[in-house]
Amino acid sequence: MAANITIWVIVVTAVALIVPESLDWISTASVTPLLGVVMFGMGLTLRPADFKPVLMRPKEIIAGELAQFVIMPLVAWLLCRILALPTQLALGVILVGCCPGGTASNVICYLAKGDTALSIAMTSVSTLLAPILTPALVYLLAGETINVNIVGMFMSIVQVIIIPIITGFAVNRWMRRFTERVTPLLPMISTITIVVIIGIVVSHNAANILSCSLIVAVAVILHNVSGLLLGYFAGRLIGLEQDKCTAISIEVGMQNSGLATQLALTHFAMYPMAAVPGAIFSAWHNLSGSIAAAIFRKNRI
Repeated sequence: MAANITIWVIVVTAVALIVPESLDWISTASVTPLLGVVMFGMGLTLRPADFKPVLMRPKEIIAGELAQFVIMPLVAWLLCRILALPTQLALGVILVGCCPGGTASNVICYLAKGDTALSIAMTSVSTLLAPILTPALVYLLAGETINVNIVGMFMSIVQVIIIPIITGFAVNRWMRRFTERVTPLLPMISTITIVVIIGIVVSHNAANILSCSLIVAVAVILHNVSGLLLGYFAGRLIGLEQDKCTAISIEVGMQNSGLATQLALTHFAMYPMAAVPGAIFSAWHNLSGSIAAAIFRKNRI
């Protein structure tokens, strides 16, 4: 699956850049419900047992969440300063850094032979924390230069992330037959939806992406790689085993950049370039995640 999504992301991104009219007829407003579909699918896969690691291994979860919401926002802020990114692009990078872990991280963690249960628990917890932490961190890191609507961002995350997940969780709990029929299709549905979201955003911002592709690419790659490395060594620092360090590394490095893109489009429409880093991060982190999984699987760091 990871290999397939990587290939499709590369293909669709290239098409959207070269022939933007192929997808720019789809409104960017569709990104919100499409992201809701992905989150609903995530909710369908969750069971009460998935949250047991939160209670059984609080040290690992707390360490992972601290790494998630400290490393990525701070690295984003530092990169914006070091690279002297324009305000719009800086906002986009910070949005990516302040978002929770991405849904593809669980699959990548599995392929990397990491602690998948820890990965799922971390994704779930960071997603549930996102309505509070994401707007607060964006305000803290970018509030001096732009107007950040904390309440509006909170409501958006609740609507796009929390409600679909809770709905999926409830369907899984009370409509088991439906869930059993749909679950085998979820990887394909999520892959298609994520790829379509990337294609929509890239096509609408093709000119902007091409005009600033180098600086954004540098920022995105450094941000992602820093998250993977620092996340791993954060686990090592507190004495965690290899598989748990692998899980934290991937969780920290792979962000829910679809949410960052949605927030940029919804709350910062006056800064159209703010959606660009999220779109590029979405394309890049699937590729880097696949590479990281191969490295973790074959080597012991």
